[in-house]
Amino acid sequence: MIDTFMGFDPWLQALTATLFTWITTGLGAAVVFFTKEVNDKFLDTMLGFAGGVMIAASFWSLLAPAIEHSQNHFIG
Repeated sequence: MIDTFMGFDPWLQALTATLFTWITTGLGAAVVFFTKEVNDKFLDTMLGFAGGVMIAASFWSLLAPAIEHSQNHFIG
């Protein structure tokens, strides 16, 4: 399946990836329409997971490259 995807033209790869993320986001958001109540423990777990993902994203996207960049340009 990955070999098939890699054989596509770049514009078709981008379109396929965009549609995939759009569909999965839509399916995840559709769950809201089928739930009447949310368990507090489940909500706390999901909020903690989302917070952890955001902290990890900020570290790997911002802090790690900045630390590496500063170590390469250290004058000492």
